[in-house]
Amino acid sequence: MTSPVKSPFGRHHTAEDVSEGVDLTGKRAVVTGASSGIGAETARVLAERGAEVTIAARRPDAAAVVAAQIGAHSDVRRVHAAALDLTDRTSVAQFADAWDGPLDLLINNAGVMRLPDLTRDAHGREMQFATNHLGHVDLTTRLHGALASASDGARVVMVSSSGHLFSPVVFDDVDFRFRPYDPLAAYAQSKTAEALFAVAITQRWAGDGIVANAVDPGAIATRLQRHVGGSLATPTHLRKTVQQGASASVFAAVSPLLHGVGGRYFADNVEAEIVDARPAAPEDIGRSAARYALDPDGADRLWTLSHRLLRRS
Repeated sequence: MTSPVKSPFGRHHTAEDVSEGVDLTGKRAVVTGASSGIGAETARVLAERGAEVTIAARRPDAAAVVAAQIGAHSDVRRVHAAALDLTDRTSVAQFADAWDGPLDLLINNAGVMRLPDLTRDAHGREMQFATNHLGHVDLTTRLHGALASASDGARVVMVSSSGHLFSPVVFDDVDFRFRPYDPLAAYAQSKTAEALFAVAITQRWAGDGIVANAVDPGAIATRLQRHVGGSLATPTHLRKTVQQGASASVFAAVSPLLHGVGGRYFADNVEAEIVDARPAAPEDIGRSAARYALDPDGADRLWTLSHRLLRRS
């Protein structure tokens, strides 16, 4: 059994804190959904540490604004904006096909949360599962060669959520064709899928120098929460700033403590406790990972299902 990763950082540390002293000169990173919120802050800090960063977003105009803002405080040549719609297979293919050279860091940050009504993408997939999970599977798989070409190994970061504790992946009905649609259950399933995908990547690609971990950024009031009133349902003392929330992705992406480490789940910049039941206390929910979200057999099953669904698309 592997030992939990110990870290000197906690929930109050920022992305700048967890990356202090890290030199990313010569590294290349992609951050999906980084036109606002923690994605934009993640991109900013990675660029400040010297990485060449591509902001891949559904709204390329908004991404270009963020890229320009970041570039004003760092080398503008290191920050790029590109169009990427994770629910559009053509868009994903175009982004991946246009990528040239190695890729060191892939931060799968984009997502939608608790859509009030059942919504499907053009392929009939439930929208949260399609965006948060399937789109990132498609993108990451297409970028495998670039990740494998990274000179010192590559890291993939899956931005999950404590919301995963509210549902496993319901393999026989991921699209809510038999069970009543529930916004939280759909969101939770997609976030469990992101954690399982990190396990699957590490199981299959560690030999290629690619590892992946899942992170919970915590409760931050961003556009993601627009359907649920921001983070107001979370007790005040547990809310985070954008800078603190982005620390989760940056820690998993660049910390020397995680070199060669994959298939784990991190919250508050430490490895989460694996639980067999959802904790009652909000404080404990934010520090926990469901065993089903890190199950190797579940990861295998999800990998097979996801690629079958993508082939159908």
